[in-house]
Amino acid sequence: MSCPLALVRVGSYPAYTMQRPWYKKRKCKMSKQIPPAPHALRVAELKQNSATGFTIRPDTKALHALGDDLGLLALRKLSFNGEVMAQGASDWVLSGKLGATVVQPCGVTLEPVTTRIDVPVRRTYLNDLDDAQDVEIEMPDDDSVESLGAWIDPEAVMIEALVLALPLYPRSEGAALGESVHAEPGVTPMRDEDARPFAGLAALRNKMSDPEEDAS
Repeated sequence: MSCPLALVRVGSYPAYTMQRPWYKKRKCKMSKQIPPAPHALRVAELKQNSATGFTIRPDTKALHALGDDLGLLALRKLSFNGEVMAQGASDWVLSGKLGATVVQPCGVTLEPVTTRIDVPVRRTYLNDLDDAQDVEIEMPDDDSVESLGAWIDPEAVMIEALVLALPLYPRSEGAALGESVHAEPGVTPMRDEDARPFAGLAALRNKMSDPEEDAS
């Protein structure tokens, strides 16, 4: 296919150069619309007057990969269902429900601990959030509020919500965390009992009620 020539001026002399073919221009324009993730939603294509629903259920391979990344012994029945709706003229809200069964090692015995997770998820995407931060407007301390970009990715929200919902200290039934006591030689170690509220007042009260100790 021959490309048309366009006359342009280089310095004070006219010269010929090749224009970019139309199909290459179209290819560059289309590449900007490729979603960053399989379930990502392009904000410009969302319906303003109705909700856009989504359902994410990763397959077995994806569950194994995600479970390994999160340090889980097993990850099963992961699902994320919800919708994205417009809020006002330029903001959007993602709401859904996250469900998953996770298996983690016990923090004491390392035995498998199974936990079922079912939590609601909500994210608010504000179009002018960056502008508000630039002018130093006090914003509420809310992790569910984010700046609106060109895409909304429910899968990324699902992974983030799963991480936040994982038990930090999984314990198997009957497991108890023992008390470890450390101190330098000649120094009385402080135990958990000593660190409890009013422990110092209780020790002072016992000392004052023991006349033999005061006499000595």
